[in-house]
Formats: sequence, structure tokens, C-alpha cells
Amino acid sequence: LAGEASLAEARPGPSPAHVPPPPADAPDFADVKGQEAAKRALEIAAAGGHNILLAGPPGSGKTMLARRLPGILPPLSFEEALDVTRIRSVAGLLPPGAGLARERPFRAPHHTVSDVALVGGGRTPRPGEVSLAHRGVLFLDELPEFPRAALEALRQPLEDGMVTVSRAAGSVTYPAAFMLAAAMNPCPCGHHGDPGQPCTCRPDEVARYRRRLSGPLLDRIDLHVDAPRVSYAEFRPGGAAAPERWSTAAMRGRVLAAREMQDRRTLPPDAERPAAGTGRAVAPRTNAALSGRELERHCALDRAGHALMEAAMGRLGLSARACTRILRVARTIADLDESAAIGEAHLAEAIGLRLLDRGPGRRG
Repeated sequence: LAGEASLAEARPGPSPAHVPPPPADAPDFADVKGQEAAKRALEIAAAGGHNILLAGPPGSGKTMLARRLPGILPPLSFEEALDVTRIRSVAGLLPPGAGLARERPFRAPHHTVSDVALVGGGRTPRPGEVSLAHRGVLFLDELPEFPRAALEALRQPLEDGMVTVSRAAGSVTYPAAFMLAAAMNPCPCGHHGDPGQPCTCRPDEVARYRRRLSGPLLDRIDLHVDAPRVSYAEFRPGGAAAPERWSTAAMRGRVLAAREMQDRRTLPPDAERPAAGTGRAVAPRTNAALSGRELERHCALDRAGHALMEAAMGRLGLSARACTRILRVARTIADLDESAAIGEAHLAEAIGLRLLDRGPGRRG
């Protein structure tokens, strides 16, 4: 205070060498029997910060899987913790005397939510669900049942990581950099493509149901994944436990290793400062947020990769935005493989994780 000495910068939180494990009572992926392909997709989504949509019949475990997603995400950096705490304070959701947020948000609004409640607004503008999920996960169950206006209002925050609410008295911009995790049935009855129960919907009903999700919205969801019916042999009581590879602890370890690769590529050297629980003070960049220039630098393809992408773009009718997102996902898959280059197998897996680009009514 007297100007005679300076204090070293101090930040709250545990030692940067200590990455806290998920809470002991957090739901574990090991509790979900079967669905290993969906677990793999969720691991990719968490590793790269990608949006994901799970499609499958009722009772296949889509909601159980999505609710376990926060457990494999990295802990909040100091900057992220400040962001989450500020938003909760503005929204009146911060308990008196509460300190910095320690866990990533998980918001799951009901499908009857209005567009104002989802993206923010009101006579006195307040943050909506997309901002309350900032730096965390926004889970939308029964995605096609949400009002069309609410779904289309998601397009700006999904693209820009922020949302602007304009009123006569002025406009307010709220942060909204969240991971979207959504779930849906494949058709109105829920059994289209289900070998265990026949679908009762007509083809036009299936196409109409899928068209509730517009092409521009689906383009902004990186992964469209099938979550099929689980057989009795997979989930029967007393049966074989899920492989240790698909426990929350194991998946989280792989996610953290992939995020570390992304940090080394995208964070400047002066960002290597201690932070609360992560060793960083600033919010890390993920593959989902790679800019066009960074895509050129970090997602270069060889001749076989270009040929595969060109074939997929022509056969599936992919937009340029969808192709960009496939490249970002392929970069994440390569990071999980600890590969510096994107191989043909990484790109093929990323293309295969866009289920609804192949389904009825996708571009009709």
C-alpha cells in the first residue's frame, strides 16, 4: 500500500500439480452397461469441446450417458471459474458467502422452455439457460420437442459463444460458450431402425419429425451418434461389469491428455501460469474453437484424406460448415491417439459420427 514493496501474484485453489478427481458421488460411466460406441463419442466430445446429439429408442440410456458427461471434463481454470461465478451472481443464483465455482455447470431445461428462458431476455434482461451453462454442458432431452423458435435461437450462441439480447432500452451481451449435449428418438414412436420393436411410423412422419431440426442447426452439432437398444445380456443384474476402459476415471484421464495436446498447440507461452486446480490461469482453447487459420495449420490432410473428404461431401451433401466441424473432430480423435497428424482412420471415424447426415429427411 505504501508503494515500498510488491506482493507476488496469488490465486486461490489447490496446487497446479494436483488435478482433483470427480466427486465421489458423481455418476460413473461404468454404471451404464453397453453403449460403448456412444461412450467413445462422448469421450471425443469432451476431449475437443464438441457438441453431440444422441439418437436412439426410449430406454437405451441416452439421458444416463449425457448426465455423466461433466465427470470427464477437465476442472475449471481460474478464468473459467470467475466466468461461471459472475453469471450465477448476475442471475441471482449465487448463495450468500459462496466462493468461486468449482464444478462445471450442467443445465437441463425441459422441452417446454421458451426461447426467452433458453437464450435470455425479458423486460429486464437476464441470462438464459445458454449463459447459465457457460463453460459447462447444456443438455436438451427430446430435442425435436423443443419449440422451433427456441431451437433456432441456439444458432448464434453455438456459433459465436455469446448471445446478444436487444430491447428498446439497449442491448446486453452474455457469454454462452457451452457444450451442447442433446438426445432424441429416431422417430415419433421411437423405434425407427430398432430391431427389437417394429416402427409404427410412416416414412413421411419420420421425415417430418427429423425436419423439426433444421439443417443449419444440425450443422452446428459436431457429432450425431446412434444409441441403440441394449440387449438383456448386456445389462442383466450380476452380468459382466463394464470394461475399466469405459469408467469415468479412465475416460477422464484420456480426455485430460488430449486437452493437454490442444493447450500446447493453442495457448501462448505466457499462459503457462498456475491456476486453480489445472496449472493454468486462462481458459484453455479446444479443437471445437479452432479458427480458419488454425484449421489450416493443425488439420492438414494428405492426398488420401482430401479424397475421402471430397467423397463424403458429395455423397452426404455436406455443407462447408459441416466439413469444417468434421476436420475439428478428426483433430480431436488424432489427439486421443496422441498423433501429430490426422490420419485417414481419424477422418473416417469423424465422418461416421454424423448419423443424421445419412438419415431420412435430413436435407429434404
